[in-house]
Amino acid sequence: MGQTYERIEGRIRTFIEEQPLFFTATAPLTGDGHINLSPKGRKGTLVVIDELTLAYLDFGGSGAETIAHLRENGRITLMWCAFSGAPKVLRVHGEGEAVFRDDPRWAELIPLFGEADGAGARAVIVVRALRIGDACGFAVPFMDYREERTQHAEHLARKTDEEFAAYCEQKPHVGVSLDGLPALPLPLPARTS
Repeated sequence: MGQTYERIEGRIRTFIEEQPLFFTATAPLTGDGHINLSPKGRKGTLVVIDELTLAYLDFGGSGAETIAHLRENGRITLMWCAFSGAPKVLRVHGEGEAVFRDDPRWAELIPLFGEADGAGARAVIVVRALRIGDACGFAVPFMDYREERTQHAEHLARKTDEEFAAYCEQKPHVGVSLDGLPALPLPLPARTS
């Protein structure tokens, strides 16, 4: 039987911080818009800021649907699954916001990620939890974690910030979502730190 929690603390926080993979889900307000579900997994790119706030680094590489949906309506769900140990699925339903590289808050947030910050970071997604709940996870399979994939970080590390900005501008669905919503501001703002 699932439970809800008032805060991200204790074993809930530990569970979140131990998972090598999480998922984000967002959707536009329009009934026929594209729902977005994205896996996230680069080590160190998710932090629990306090008992009701999480943040993760948003990197270039694909589209910007999450950013577009957050700019439009702020709704987001984060989900973690236990692929080892006791079965559990945990969801944080919340309000999210993209903090871009030219926002004064960027300089306060980016140090929270330590070495995970790097080339290709284009926003920090800040999520304020509105509902925290778990479910049994009995149907989630056991899977063994082997190691991080390094190709994404290595690919982006080969680009200067100017080359990364140009890369973002030429990619489809980065400045505008699949449904025509404003997504990442282009030209890409320069980093404030």
